[in-house]
Amino acid sequence: MPFEANANPLRGIVLKLCSILAFLCMQTCIKLAGEGIAPGQVTFFRSFFGIAPIIVYLSWRHELKGAYKTQRPVGHFLRSLIGITSMGMGFYGLMHLPLPEVIALGYAMPLLSVVFAALLLGEAVRIYRWSAVGIGLFGVMIISWPKLTLFREGGMGSTEALAVALVLAGATLGALAMIQVRRLLITEKGPTIVLYFSSFAALLSLATLPFGWSSLAVWPMVLLILSGLFGGVGQIMMTESYRFADASTIAPFDYSSIIFGIAISFFIFGEIPTMNTLTGSVFVVGAGIFIIFREHRLGLERRKIRRVSPSQTPN
Repeated sequence: MPFEANANPLRGIVLKLCSILAFLCMQTCIKLAGEGIAPGQVTFFRSFFGIAPIIVYLSWRHELKGAYKTQRPVGHFLRSLIGITSMGMGFYGLMHLPLPEVIALGYAMPLLSVVFAALLLGEAVRIYRWSAVGIGLFGVMIISWPKLTLFREGGMGSTEALAVALVLAGATLGALAMIQVRRLLITEKGPTIVLYFSSFAALLSLATLPFGWSSLAVWPMVLLILSGLFGGVGQIMMTESYRFADASTIAPFDYSSIIFGIAISFFIFGEIPTMNTLTGSVFVVGAGIFIIFREHRLGLERRKIRRVSPSQTPN
């Protein structure tokens, strides 16, 4: 359904903000569950229990029937394999780094998606967006540099440095997953992509069972189940937000997650963001917002050109 049919930008923005809070609740539950849990185990709970809210949502919209029907099962598997690896890397970082740092480093994903869109999809990316990508990645380097320095020195800092490296690697794979989703959207419906990802992700993460899954007490298990439910609900609200407003209106609110993340990190975990995290976030967020508005402006220009067909052009 095109958003113009039910245009309500305020509702779209509220739903987007609620989805961000749901995803932050998911991340908070994972951090509270403890550091000793294998990333594959966390990913399984997130994926498996995230399916339930999505199925309820699709049933409510009468879109469940045929949701698994696809002409590209291999494409879905590839997208899921990339996405689940990215998710596992991000969860490792989440369990070993302060929440604001994980959020800020994760902002590298949309920046890298611009690079991969140019390299893999042949999209034209001009100097403005290349400059924004460079500035944003400079901000990522500011955030990660102290941890990488600790990695060179060894000792206790090695775990944090590994976490930073995995979060950035996960962001890179996440950007590749976004490119694969764009390819799938040519022929596949959004609900189909979401369901296949959640299903494949649960199966693939279950395959990590022989590699160090923990025996969970009741409270960590409840937290991991909640992480899956929050993740599924967040996915639903994010999808719904795009029914009421276009992407250029909603996308900038993604960066509010750093504000919410700092508040949650301070009040729940007693963590205070470092000056490197705050400074680097300014560069990354600024670059991301610039790219969003640049894309919006280019989209308006392309639509204007399409409306002026040769037959309408005055002689």
